[in-house]
Amino acid sequence: MKLRTLDGIDLRGKYVLLRDDFNVQIVDGKITEGFRIERSQPTIEFLRNAGARVAICSHLGRPKGTRDMKYSLRTVAEYMKLPLIEDCLDKSFMANMRDGDVVLLENVRFYAGEEANDAEFARMLADGFDLFVNDAFAVSHRAHASTVGVTKFLPSYAGLLLQSEIENLTNVMEKPTHPVLSIVAGSKVSTKIGVLRALARLSDVLIVGGALGTTFNFALGAPVGNSLYEPDMADNARDIMKYAAENNCRLLVPLDKGVGPVFEPNAPRTDKDLDNILPGDVIIDGGPKTAARDIDEIGRAATVIWNGTVGMAEWMPTWSFGSFAIARAIAENTRAGKLKSIVGGGDTVAALDACGVMDDITYVSTGGGAFLEFIEGRELPGIAVLKIQ
Repeated sequence: MKLRTLDGIDLRGKYVLLRDDFNVQIVDGKITEGFRIERSQPTIEFLRNAGARVAICSHLGRPKGTRDMKYSLRTVAEYMKLPLIEDCLDKSFMANMRDGDVVLLENVRFYAGEEANDAEFARMLADGFDLFVNDAFAVSHRAHASTVGVTKFLPSYAGLLLQSEIENLTNVMEKPTHPVLSIVAGSKVSTKIGVLRALARLSDVLIVGGALGTTFNFALGAPVGNSLYEPDMADNARDIMKYAAENNCRLLVPLDKGVGPVFEPNAPRTDKDLDNILPGDVIIDGGPKTAARDIDEIGRAATVIWNGTVGMAEWMPTWSFGSFAIARAIAENTRAGKLKSIVGGGDTVAALDACGVMDDITYVSTGGGAFLEFIEGRELPGIAVLKIQ
């Protein structure tokens, strides 16, 4: 896939609308994890050093087209030490910009026209700029005004982060080193049917975990207690298992689970084999037998793809056991040069960060939904408009 890039473009004095994804978690007025912000810096610095005048456009949360200040980007602006322009359609700041200046525009989702990809809103957003740069892979699966609409009004290019995402994910999908192990977890089978089938074709081994894995256990007749799962997706789970077998892919389901009496961070934990799960048990994490099996499979792999924590990893330390075991095993084997690892998804990346192993992974994607859709083989609207025809 060839994209229009900034190579050879004279940027000095040009007004650049840069789409980044700063949809970060903010707790008590503080950013708890700045991974996406940090990954955006190379493109920002490239534009700054080239003498561009840069206005960064981003979103935070789901304000639903209203000016809900709970979702203001002010905290992000302060974190990045950038001026905040309080209305993303306000252009008055441009007259005072100098070469190399960078500002952050207020949440683009304060306008309903953003998610509706409204042409008039996109025109107003693009007005006054000389070119558009998309560096927000994580939202490029959305056909919004700030990812697709503005490209109808401005010459448009891929930023350095977007290029890196496409290159790394394309390499692992088109020419992976076998054996390939994919680990997919999360809450729902219904949202991951396509990616599970795609990974069943690509992988030698496919591990399903989390509530998604619980649905697979249910489809195989195991008790699941009072837990999160999708009983109406049992047939789909069985179809995916059959499809994996037809593609010579071993599909592995959880062997045991960490359960509690209630779905709460401080619930006492008991590890149980599947047959011992009672009607009142709530599954919250993978169990030690499953973790040992997963660690063994990671040790046999040459390429690992991971998306989705296998439990409530943020409920440390009681319920992070299964996810942290996977994170540490992937990191250890990557660090030792035994495998290449690709990890994506907000919760999964947060687990890497909590374990202190982020830097040991071959490539950590900023995308969640975009990561999955790219792997599935879907065309992402925000990337399709940047392709060289």
